[in-house]
Amino acid sequence: MSNKQHLGHTARKRFGQNFLHDPFVIDAIVDAINPQSGENLVEIGPGLAALTEPVCERVDALTVVELDRDLAARLRSHPFLQQKLTVVEADALKFDFSTLFRDGQPLRVFGNLPYNISTPLMFHLFSYAGHVKDMHFMLQKEVVNRLAAGPGSKNYGRLSVMAQYYCQVIPVLHVPPGAFKPPPKVDSAVVRLVPHASPVVDVKDTACLEQITAMAFNQRRKTIRNSLKDALTEQDIADCGLAPDIRAEKLSLADFARLANALFSKKEGQDAEQS
Repeated sequence: MSNKQHLGHTARKRFGQNFLHDPFVIDAIVDAINPQSGENLVEIGPGLAALTEPVCERVDALTVVELDRDLAARLRSHPFLQQKLTVVEADALKFDFSTLFRDGQPLRVFGNLPYNISTPLMFHLFSYAGHVKDMHFMLQKEVVNRLAAGPGSKNYGRLSVMAQYYCQVIPVLHVPPGAFKPPPKVDSAVVRLVPHASPVVDVKDTACLEQITAMAFNQRRKTIRNSLKDALTEQDIADCGLAPDIRAEKLSLADFARLANALFSKKEGQDAEQS
């Protein structure tokens, strides 16, 4: 991306825009993605095409999802890219990614995600995990640490449990603030998320897993006896083979799966009684 291009667009705070400009970092990210022609590649938030251009040098087609009208228009008329790009002007948080499925080709999703939407956007994309080969995202380093954290770590939380339920989480690359214009106040990192071919734990209903993890970590200093009391009794927790006086951060993904299945059975029982 030339400086001239960069000067033509002011980063918009409301979109959380920070533009990548370090060529070494950009090359390392594109190498990590390793895009190949014929793949169903989707970039979220292409911005000023810092990743779009080098990816398009390696492939013949790329779909981009861009919310900013000006940037979408710029990409549609880009002298080198317009032949290869399909520009979808949409909010990725609300976009139906199933419209991009084709010929059984799984999606390969990547992007430098705006910090303010990164977590909800990942949750949105997890719902399509069965049709996704992998995802590569630039995120706040702290978010990557949370995605990858295991039980007992201070970074371990709802995002860790839900991401690891859907995907293998692989931190790939650390990116310093100076790689962006304007430089953010935090370090960034690239993470690779690879959806599991088959579930690593048995969960009867993912909504129950989301509910249990949200309740447990909303009050993470409390024991699960207290944080889950509106969903499960102390006996329900003990029946899962867990001590009611343990805290959420000590529970594994398998533990959360057992609690979620207990909640699911309880709800089913209540529905049966009412019908």
